[in-house]
Amino acid sequence: MGSDALPAPVITVDGPSGTGKGTIAGRLAALLGWHVLDTGALYRCVGLAAVQRGVALDDDAALGNLAQALSIRFDGERVLLEGVDVSTEIRTASAGEYASRVAAQPAVRRSLWRLQRDAVRPPGLVADGRDMGTVVFPEAPLKLYLDASPQVRADRRYKQLKDKGMDANLSDLARDLAERDRRDRERAASPLRPADDAVVIDTSGLGINAVLARVTDAVRDRLPDVWADSARA
Repeated sequence: MGSDALPAPVITVDGPSGTGKGTIAGRLAALLGWHVLDTGALYRCVGLAAVQRGVALDDDAALGNLAQALSIRFDGERVLLEGVDVSTEIRTASAGEYASRVAAQPAVRRSLWRLQRDAVRPPGLVADGRDMGTVVFPEAPLKLYLDASPQVRADRRYKQLKDKGMDANLSDLARDLAERDRRDRERAASPLRPADDAVVIDTSGLGINAVLARVTDAVRDRLPDVWADSARA
């Protein structure tokens, strides 16, 4: 897909669903005074739009064209798809399933690659996803990969949905997560895996604050100037 010089530094946060990477990416960005990119929301929007428009979730060419044409915009914590706030709709279990299926299509990943690269702007970007460190930002000076046991991730996802007032079944979530893990790791296009130089953190027995402490340790170690700048801000 090519490469070009980035206008600002990037920290990538990859990993499967339920590892806390979205929360960590947001908190790290706030600490550094950087921007944050939730790439999972992009794929959820494409999946949701495909279902709404009757596009098959395995039609590579049609999905690629759809992804390229869609207007997806972040407004604070809101996600706007074609100008409509879909922030709640894309966080359902169904939308996660749609996202996993369309993310397996190479044309979709090619279409969103440029959009993700264009999200980088000063002073820096924390990018949360599944192939940020391996494909989209391989030159990132710090790559993080968060993981956790399947049961812990299912429990977290269940609590997250219930806290938002959404219906959820723990056994169904565990089964869906296992299938999504298989699909993400076995897909031909940008399979889920840690980058060779990633800092891998198992979050299974850790709370968010403990994970954030390990992440900030990694920033201090790998990017001392960035951490010093944030401390002075």
